Amino acid sequence: MTCCVERGVLLTLAYVGGPFHGFVEQSNVRTVAGEVLGAVQQIDPHVKSLRGVSRTDAGVHARGQLAAFDSRLTVPPRGWLLAINRHLPDEIAVRHVVMVPCGFDPRRYATLKWYRYSLLRDVRRDPFLDAVTWRIGGELDLHKARKEASDLVGTHDFAAFRSSADERTSTMRTISRLTIESSIHDPRVIFIDVWGTGFLHNMVRIIVGTLVDVARGKLDLGTMQRGLLTGDRSVLGITAPPQGLCLRHVELMDTAELGTEWPESGMQDTEAS
Repeated sequence: MTCCVERGVLLTLAYVGGPFHGFVEQSNVRTVAGEVLGAVQQIDPHVKSLRGVSRTDAGVHARGQLAAFDSRLTVPPRGWLLAINRHLPDEIAVRHVVMVPCGFDPRRYATLKWYRYSLLRDVRRDPFLDAVTWRIGGELDLHKARKEASDLVGTHDFAAFRSSADERTSTMRTISRLTIESSIHDPRVIFIDVWGTGFLHNMVRIIVGTLVDVARGKLDLGTMQRGLLTGDRSVLGITAPPQGLCLRHVELMDTAELGTEWPESGMQDTEAS
């Protein structure tokens, strides 16, 4: 059934990023947004684009990516979720749908993003974890890593913590929390969780790579401070590989204007350690 009034649809997406060249649509390569838009167009061919909240890079995963579009179809949230998922590849799934005002752009409402980077301390390959972790052999001094991480909390100029492809003029960003903890389910796995209002290109991966280089003695304590003070990328560590990074959650402000949803709030996923 169609209607003369457009309404917005907000999707929460989960995906394994390995097969894709990032989230944002690009010509001649496979992307997450391209796959999702194609699936949406199977239901409503008039939908022309998606409004995503985060430009995850090639190989980066997500459990809480948000993307919105407008449609004149009077499809309920449950109908959108089930119909879109029928047309998506196995590596991508719509996990939640909520109706929003027409033109709703989740980027404008995002107040906090949570990224998790997963390390695997193991000299041997693990086929169950290698695709979603950065496997590191040898010892890591997590006490040193946590000390370095504490220097990044707050509002700073993160000019040194971005790739050369990032041309944004403003490099001030706020990290509200940064933790390093072992998984309660598998002591080999270490989670580096970063919460912030926004991130530069490769910022989280450069933070993680530098923390790892400090933890294994390749860089000295105080490296993060030097990076913040000098703005010099060369004083920091390596850029961690993409497969360990996952966008876990995006917090939205002013959710009172959001409409019906499926699954309802009490049925949504809970985060496991």
